Amino acid sequence: MNKRSRFIIVLVVLAVCFAFLWPSISWYARTPKDQQSLALGSLEKIKDYTIVKAKEEVDNLISMAKANPEAVLDSSYDYLVKAAKKNYKETAKAYKSAGMEVPETPAVMTVSAILSSFKGTNARAELSSVIEGKYRDEILAAKKRYNSSVKLGLDLSGGMNIIVRANLDEALAAKKAEGNEITDEAQWKKDAMAQTIETLTSSIDKFGLTSPVIRQQGEDRIYIEIPGAADRESVNTIIMGKGILNFRLVDEDATNAFNIYYNQNPATTFNSDGKLIDSSVIPADTEVMGYYIKDDYGLDERTGFIVVKKEIALDGEHVKSAIVSADQTTNQPEVNFVLDSEGAVIFGDFTAANVGKRLAIVSDNKVKSAATIRQAINGGQVSLSGGFSVEEAQNIQKVLQTASLSVPLEVESQQVVGASLGEQAIRQGLNALTWGLAAVLVFMILYYMGAGFNAVVAQILNMYIMFSVLSAFNLTLTLSSVAGMILTVGMSVDANVIIFERIKEELKNGKSRAAAVAAGFDNAFWAIMDSNITTFIAAAFLSKLGTGSIQGFAVSLAIGVCSSVFTALVVSRLMFDFNTEVMNRKTMSIGWGVK
Repeated sequence: MNKRSRFIIVLVVLAVCFAFLWPSISWYARTPKDQQSLALGSLEKIKDYTIVKAKEEVDNLISMAKANPEAVLDSSYDYLVKAAKKNYKETAKAYKSAGMEVPETPAVMTVSAILSSFKGTNARAELSSVIEGKYRDEILAAKKRYNSSVKLGLDLSGGMNIIVRANLDEALAAKKAEGNEITDEAQWKKDAMAQTIETLTSSIDKFGLTSPVIRQQGEDRIYIEIPGAADRESVNTIIMGKGILNFRLVDEDATNAFNIYYNQNPATTFNSDGKLIDSSVIPADTEVMGYYIKDDYGLDERTGFIVVKKEIALDGEHVKSAIVSADQTTNQPEVNFVLDSEGAVIFGDFTAANVGKRLAIVSDNKVKSAATIRQAINGGQVSLSGGFSVEEAQNIQKVLQTASLSVPLEVESQQVVGASLGEQAIRQGLNALTWGLAAVLVFMILYYMGAGFNAVVAQILNMYIMFSVLSAFNLTLTLSSVAGMILTVGMSVDANVIIFERIKEELKNGKSRAAAVAAGFDNAFWAIMDSNITTFIAAAFLSKLGTGSIQGFAVSLAIGVCSSVFTALVVSRLMFDFNTEVMNRKTMSIGWGVK
C-alpha cells in the first residue's frame, strides 16, 4: 500500500469517526445544562414545561405590546417573526381569492405586528402553539442527541432501579382454566420466569434502552437496572405490556351512536373512574374505549372513542414478531406481524367470517389501531395498513412486540438511584486515563526521541477512534470500560516499540531511512498481528460469556485492540513516509545514538 492510499484511508477513518462522535460532542459540550436536565426528564415533564413556558412567553409578549407596541424583538424570536410573516402571507392569499383588498404586510415585524398576525377566536392558542413547538423541538432534539451519544453507566451517572413481581399463581390458574394439563407446577413456574426474563430483555433491546441488567430475585421477582436516564414511559410500556394486548371487533353502529351521545353529554357520560354512568348507551356485549395516537411529544393522546366487542378475537400472546415496512403498491407504512400456529388458525377463521369489518388492536384498554379486514388472512402472516404515519406504525409495532408476556407483572418499586461513586469516580477514572496516557507518551518521547512523537500522535488518535466507536454503537461507558481503555493505552504502544526496534536494527545494518522504515514495518507486521489477534480473541470471548463489568471491560479492550493496530501500522507508517518523502529527511531520530 502506497502513502497516498494510506493517507486517504486515514482521512476517511477520521471523518467517519468524527461523524460517529458528533452526537456525543453535541450533547456533552454544546447542549446547555438546563436543557440537558429537561431532555433527561420524562415526556410528561417536558410537555408540562413547554406548556408553562409558552403561557409565560405569551403573557410577556402581550405586556411588551402594551408598554411599547413598536418594540422590535431580538434574534431569539426569529421563529415568531417567521410565523407572523407566514400568517400575513396566508391572510393576503385569502383576501385575494375572495376578491377583497389585500391588507398591507408590515415592513418591520414589531411586537404589535407579530401579535396582530394571529387573528380569530383562537389567536392566543395559535400563538401559544407556535411558542410551545419551539421549546418542544429544542428539548426533543436534545433528547435525540442524548440517545445517540456515549452514555455513562449506573456506576458513573446513576439510573433507574426497578423491582417487578411476576404473578405466577395467577398465570398458572389461567393456564389450567384454558384446559392445559400441568403435571409439574414448580418446573412450569421456573420455565415461565425464564421466558418472562428473556422476553423483557428482548423488548428492552428493541426499545433501545442502554445496557440493562435483568436478573431474577427469589422465586417470582425480577430486578431491572437501567443506567442513565431511561424514560419511565418506555420502561412501563415494556413491563406492563404483558397479556394485555388483544384483537377485538369494532361495533360500528354502537360507535356512531355513542359518539353522538357523548357530544351531547360530555360531562355526564363517564364517572371519575372513567366508567360509563349509563351502561345502556352501548350494547351489553360491547365496551367503549378511547382511541389513542402519539402526540408531538410521543405520548398517548386520545382522539376519540370506539366501541368494541367484549369477546376477544385473538389474544396478543399469539404474536411472535412484528416489523414496520412499506406497502409495495402505495409505499405507505404498514405493520407486518407473525402469529404462532394456533393463532394463525384462530385468526384465519375469524377474518374469513368478518371481511369488511374493522378489527381493533387493544393495549392496556386503549385502542391503538382499527384496520379494516380486506380478506381472510391465513398462514399467520398479517399486514396492517390504514394510512397511518411512520411514527404510528412504529408505535403499533412496539405494542405488538410487548404482547408476548404470558405472566402478569406488577411494579413493586421504581426509583431513580444516584451514582454509586458519582463525580469522584468520574474524576478519578479520567485522571487515571490521562496520567497513564501522559506517562506512556513521555516515556516514548524520552526513549525514542523524534520517532516517539509518532507514537504520541498514534495514541491520541487511538483514543479518538475508541470513543468514536463507543458513540457509534451507543455503548455505555462504565468504570470497567475506563479500565479497559487504560489497559489499552499501555498495551497499544507495544506495536510501536516492536516497529521502532526493527527500524533501529535496520539502521544499524547500514540501510537508508526509507529502506529501514519499509523493512521495519514489514518485519514487525506479523509479530504485531499475532499478539493483537490473540488478545482480541480473549476479549471477544469475555464479551460474549461475561456479564456486567466484565463485559464492559472486554468490549472496550476489543475496540482498543483494533484501533491500536490501525494507528500503529497505518497512521505511524504514514508519518514516517511523510517525513521521508515530503520533508526529504535522510536521517532519523529514533533513539540515543541512532541516526
